[in-house]
Amino acid sequence: MSYCTSRFHTVRRPTLEVRIGQVGVGGSNPIRVQSMTTSDTQDVATTVKQSIALAEVGCEIVRITAPNVQAARCLKDIRAQFSAAGFVRIPLVADIHFLPAAAMEAVEHVEKIRVNPGNYADKKKFAVKEYTDADYDQELQRLHDSFSPLVLRAKALGRSLRIGTNHGSLSDRIMNRYGDTPLGMVESALEFLRIGESHGFNQMILSMKSSNPKVMIEAYRLLVDRMNQAGMRYPLHLGVTEAGDGEDGRIKSAIGIGSLLFDGLGDTIRVSLTEDSVYEIPVAQALVKKAMSLWAPQAGDRKTESTPDRIDPFHFSKRATTALTLAEGCVVGPEQPPRVIVRTTLAELSDPKSENKKQKSNDTPAEGLLVSIASVADLGALPPSIPADCFLVLELAHSLSVADVQAALADWRGSVVILRAFTADEAETLRAFTQFIRAHGHHLAAATTDDDLALLVPTLRELGDDRLLFTLNSGLSVLSSQLSNHLHPTGRYRALVDALATIGSHAPVWIRNTSATTVAPEISFLSRLLDASILTGTLLCDGLGDLVSIETEADFTRATKLSYNVLQGAGARISKTEFVACPSCGRTLFDLQATTQRIRAQTGHLKGVKLAIMGCIVNGPGEMADADFGYVGGAPGKINLYVGKNCVQYNILQAEADGRLIALIKEHGKWTEPSSGTTTKP
Repeated sequence: MSYCTSRFHTVRRPTLEVRIGQVGVGGSNPIRVQSMTTSDTQDVATTVKQSIALAEVGCEIVRITAPNVQAARCLKDIRAQFSAAGFVRIPLVADIHFLPAAAMEAVEHVEKIRVNPGNYADKKKFAVKEYTDADYDQELQRLHDSFSPLVLRAKALGRSLRIGTNHGSLSDRIMNRYGDTPLGMVESALEFLRIGESHGFNQMILSMKSSNPKVMIEAYRLLVDRMNQAGMRYPLHLGVTEAGDGEDGRIKSAIGIGSLLFDGLGDTIRVSLTEDSVYEIPVAQALVKKAMSLWAPQAGDRKTESTPDRIDPFHFSKRATTALTLAEGCVVGPEQPPRVIVRTTLAELSDPKSENKKQKSNDTPAEGLLVSIASVADLGALPPSIPADCFLVLELAHSLSVADVQAALADWRGSVVILRAFTADEAETLRAFTQFIRAHGHHLAAATTDDDLALLVPTLRELGDDRLLFTLNSGLSVLSSQLSNHLHPTGRYRALVDALATIGSHAPVWIRNTSATTVAPEISFLSRLLDASILTGTLLCDGLGDLVSIETEADFTRATKLSYNVLQGAGARISKTEFVACPSCGRTLFDLQATTQRIRAQTGHLKGVKLAIMGCIVNGPGEMADADFGYVGGAPGKINLYVGKNCVQYNILQAEADGRLIALIKEHGKWTEPSSGTTTKP
């Protein structure tokens, strides 16, 4: 692989060590957790208090914005007071965007400087210009002249730098040559990296942040590919910027950060939530624990890459699959969204009063109902039918035969998917079940492994893809005996998909989140949410997966909601309003948390509408390009409203901004009235 050591195992990418004061990043160091203060940096007492609060909950690196020279000067006192409070070993990082002068002041006081290459001595005005090679070289020389003093001073003082690219703030020069693309993000960072290397400076860390996990994943992969080609081994800081708050923010972060950590990429992380910063730390720590529990040695008994990657890691493309109609209006396959299956009980399924049979009163229904069948008596207890637009999945015990199932479904009205595990020695059983489902109009979900699949090839080629779909053997008993324990759940599904490709099968794949797919398992809801987000989200971002189920969540309603939230976080299926909201920092010009919650309460019913709520203009205009509408702090107490990347209303009083945003949404035909029981204030 050109971007990671293994698609199947978490084998950490080797990097050089970068020292941030007394903390090492990369090399043999553990993954470091960091966050950012949200106070006005010139309020030294509050900033020190927030830094201490972060350190006390386990934050290992604290970042502080320095939007101007005055704020940068305050870092001297902040560093002194933070050290005096007993936190001398925890480094501080100055966050710099537009002003090289602020960076030159900050580097005197703190251990690391983060610069955004899109606007450090550059501009972002969405100007359209054709750059000749001479023009481009002239711009690069200007960057060299602007950035070199910081590099040289950092080298002299023993400081480190982060080249932190943001998808929302690429320079006009990059935009006009490479477009608003992962490649543009990578080239933006490499320009600054080469300047550092030209001065013999290598204490640099890189990041490729975006509010879109797909873009973020692709950009980091492409960056590593480019660095590998050049023999570079710089550490990576991972993060999904503007992820939002609550469950949605945690899901997006887990998809982007977790997928890369499981591929062995990443040396320090931040989970960016529109909440108090201390709440970011437990999420980041849980992600780190899961990734580090999977780290494998560089050599040893592990699955190797026997064929080139069957998916393009740098561009999204959904795997081509056979179309299967599972119920009325419910098709899996090409051009179809992933379908949601939710586990229920036989008692609930048979209870005519149960609401779990059909949740069609909103846009997030359970499209498939999964029940475990352990005996012939369980088969006999099945109801005669379920709603026509749902399909029933029967998870069969091995002891049950085709004859048992056939007798139970003789008078069944509707579609049934038979879920059964098949090992390598069950070719005749697989043939018998396939003949049954074809004769009676049902479907078969074959749960297997890549190794078993290889031995079932003759039977599978004989059966073809008609009425057949695949999922992973949730028991994994065969896997554990044949493959390294470091094979992670995502890698198991990738191996299964590769095995299907080997036999020419385009059968749909069902991503199941079960106890067997948990990593560093805990009983907390957060742990289950992260597992589901990483497994399902990573595969969906790679274009794999046609059905999903989150069976680690016992509550039917919660499992359904979580499934749809993960699908939305991965950009695979939109079921509600999408919010892009930055984490607060010292640049924020209004109460970001309260504003986000207030706007969500008024617009959360607008399915498919994407709203960005940004505290200032640093990344605001760029992130507007990926949103339908934007609400951005333009000045203290003043809001700018955007449509896409275009600012259409300037300096609105915040008291009027909510109503003006709703009016703007209506003007563009994207407003619908909330359903009964939902209150929306104008």
